[in-house]
Amino acid sequence: MRDRKRRTVLIRSLCGLVVVGLSLWSTQAIAQESENPFTGRVDIRMGQGQFESRCSTCHGLEATGNPEGGGPDLTTGRFRTANSDSGVFRVIRDGIRGTAMIGINPDASDQVVWQIVSYLKSRSPSLVAGDLPGSPVTGQQLFAGKGDCARCHIVNGTGGRLGPDLSHIADRREISELRTDLTNPNAEVDPRWWTLIVTHNNGAVIRGLRMHEDSFSLRLMDPEENLRSFSKSQLGGLERDKRSTMPSYAQSLTTQQQDDLVAYLLTLRREQ
Repeated sequence: MRDRKRRTVLIRSLCGLVVVGLSLWSTQAIAQESENPFTGRVDIRMGQGQFESRCSTCHGLEATGNPEGGGPDLTTGRFRTANSDSGVFRVIRDGIRGTAMIGINPDASDQVVWQIVSYLKSRSPSLVAGDLPGSPVTGQQLFAGKGDCARCHIVNGTGGRLGPDLSHIADRREISELRTDLTNPNAEVDPRWWTLIVTHNNGAVIRGLRMHEDSFSLRLMDPEENLRSFSKSQLGGLERDKRSTMPSYAQSLTTQQQDDLVAYLLTLRREQ
């Protein structure tokens, strides 16, 4: 009787272990096959830190490859053994058998692996641009033509200075942020791009972009791109317009044209 009870307890225990094991296997499989749940800007920054500490010996600090370490460039968007985020996840987690690519340390959580995937995706123009139905060629034409963007923005040394330099804008902004920049430029305005309205003691009023300001002086750039410096003791008044000088393209460009312009902006990255 006692032996039968012991066998029953043993069988139940083994069944429990099997259930737990299957549960863990299922959870791991789901984690590897589901869409990346960690794609925000903070996740990308965290993924960059994890990549630099765990992967850069072979692939370089900026994921562009390391001839001495033997790791390939991971910023091209093309991987021989993976064609999706979940595929990249599995390569990072498990490695590639028969190659120098070993899996990440088992102590790394799934969240860490997904964040590394997000970082690599942010470094890859083709992966990011593929998420948006737009033509970079048409977008470049819009940038120089109907959009009149070059009047205020520099790209690779050419253009105006009344807006941020966009030469490497895709290294700093994501698709959603670039679209917001086009349709709602007032959503996020860096103080560097506020407009100052200066009233001089002699009554003259000068408007310009805020270049520098401290307790005693300020410097601005007027609409003709002339730099003007003032001592605050000379001023009769000072106002700050925190709105963007950039117009919204929500009505002046169609949705397709906005997609095209964003697709072009996504090509503006540092040379790899």
